[in-house]
Amino acid sequence: MAVTAAARKSRPRNALEGFALTAILQSFPTFATAALLLKLCGNHDLVGDPGVAIFVAFATLVHAIVAVTLGPSVPALFKTLYEPAFFDGSLSLSDKITEWRTHPIASLQLVAIVLLLSVMAVVTASVG
Repeated sequence: MAVTAAARKSRPRNALEGFALTAILQSFPTFATAALLLKLCGNHDLVGDPGVAIFVAFATLVHAIVAVTLGPSVPALFKTLYEPAFFDGSLSLSDKITEWRTHPIASLQLVAIVLLLSVMAVVTASVG
């Protein structure tokens, strides 16, 4: 039943899923980590009211738009930013994520993000 539902997926819905997955799984962790690094380094330009959230949201959207628009046309340059499986209309949403996680580059990105966030959490907790 999931196969027939995925086969009937509309093109705009598939494009929206691909964009959302690119933004959530690839762009957001990168810029959230960058914002945390800026805070840990003592840069207070983005810290405060809604500054960090605006920076992360805007940078995530721009990054995802660039990856989605330029990724298919220049795959060699955007091989770590653009994931073709996110835009495969024959896959369900969970299958797209599963397909992405099986790639060595994605595994490396996930491990790097987890390790970096773990180190930053320890530093943040110890600094105060």
